[in-house]
Amino acid sequence: MSETLDSVIIGSGHNSLACAVHLASKGWNVGVFERASEPGGAVKTGEYTLPGYRHDWAAMNLSLFAGSAFFKEYGQELSTHGLAFAPVADCFSSVFPDGTWLGVSNDLETTAKRMAAENADDADTWRALTADFPTQAETLFGLLGSPAKKRAFAHILFKEWRRNGTGGVLDLGRFLLASPRDWLTETFASPKVRAMLAAWGMHLDFAPDISGGALFPYLEGMANQAFGMVLGQGGADTIVRAMVASIEARCGSVTCNAEVSRVIVENGQARGIELADGRRIMAKKAVIANVAPDALLKLTGDTGNTSYDQGLKKSAHAPGTMMIHLAMDALPDWTAAEDLKKFAYVHLAPDLDQMARTYTQARAGLLPDEPVVVCGQPTAIDPSRAPEGKHVLWLQVRMAPGTIRGDAAGTIAATDWETAAEPFAERALDILERYAPGTRARILGRHIVTPAMLEADNPNLVGGDQICGSHHLTQHFLFRPVRGFADGSTPVGNLFHTGAAVWPGAGTGAGPGYLLAQKLAG
Repeated sequence: MSETLDSVIIGSGHNSLACAVHLASKGWNVGVFERASEPGGAVKTGEYTLPGYRHDWAAMNLSLFAGSAFFKEYGQELSTHGLAFAPVADCFSSVFPDGTWLGVSNDLETTAKRMAAENADDADTWRALTADFPTQAETLFGLLGSPAKKRAFAHILFKEWRRNGTGGVLDLGRFLLASPRDWLTETFASPKVRAMLAAWGMHLDFAPDISGGALFPYLEGMANQAFGMVLGQGGADTIVRAMVASIEARCGSVTCNAEVSRVIVENGQARGIELADGRRIMAKKAVIANVAPDALLKLTGDTGNTSYDQGLKKSAHAPGTMMIHLAMDALPDWTAAEDLKKFAYVHLAPDLDQMARTYTQARAGLLPDEPVVVCGQPTAIDPSRAPEGKHVLWLQVRMAPGTIRGDAAGTIAATDWETAAEPFAERALDILERYAPGTRARILGRHIVTPAMLEADNPNLVGGDQICGSHHLTQHFLFRPVRGFADGSTPVGNLFHTGAAVWPGAGTGAGPGYLLAQKLAG
């Protein structure tokens, strides 16, 4: 038994759904097929601890989605299908062992005054960077939002040359190659300002000394200062529910509990998919796979292009992440300041050296002795996620090895995640207690999600890698996932690749899916 559509899409992550929305709007008959019981991939929300407490499974920050080209085109439509945001004025902060803190709020002088208490020159630098950001954003967001083609990148660089000359192009190139430590140490004097911004690199596999990582602390700092942050009203899955409704309103479909066993390839052309239950869904125009690089080969077999196949097999993954979801009687009592209860994110990452050590330990397969803890406080912004007066905490423990070879602290003997989960989670909670004593006593329920559990739930998150592959320079821009195929094309006719594994990579901006849909349907 088979049916025929214009396009079939494997996987229902937000890139798949954005791609399907655009294709459906162009008149394509689209079907999305998902192995899990619900759509969304890493962007989903559920009551993982106690009834009435809604936790974002992995992704929480929807700022990239709200600022995306896809949302600019479809935002009004999606709002009619229930999409709603919760804007954040107090965006992110860091706490330090000496009882001090720093934070970025979207009021410039509020942020600058906090920095001035550490270093007056840094406050002036922050004001200058903020004033210059609109000019820099045009180039940087243009670059990150462009199709992965040499001509498109060259056009952006030519515009930069016309505006700022050869020196400006060279300065841009130097910045794009810089590590977080390179840029932060030459820009700011205060180690605390540096640490506050460097923590963002740890969200995306850029420890302080990794080349190419300066871009992300810069963009997160400047974008949050300029625009604030955006969470999903009621949960990050607001974008998923709205996109599914949009697809179905155009007679497309999103089918869950439908695992794809293979892509049907005949004479070098993708013709459709076969599901695990034997059903065949044929595609007249395109088969689109939102999968990790190595998984694409498992669906197709060898493509006939040795360089491409080897590139997918060798694709490197970032270290994993442990998630700890907490139902809380109240928010943490931060020792540093009561104001910290207003922030969406509180980073427990006190200095660049600690972040670098944590990353190195995780890459070596060790449970870090002092992991970076990202404490998300979504109910400080959106109380609807918990019963009245109660809260949820969203904890990311970064970094964590996908495969455990040992413990950097020498106290956890387990080398399997099933056994190591509890003691490693306790290590992270010990760190939280250091900065907010009494937090444990306020926990009403908790759910630990190990790197192994993340991968079991979503095979794209190999070893708990939430970004579907490292974004280091050798695997980014024109090299993501393989040189010559960063635009989503593959050596197999009518077969296309999308998702975080493809340029422009991870995040909730839907860039890979939307760019591919534009390529296919205009």
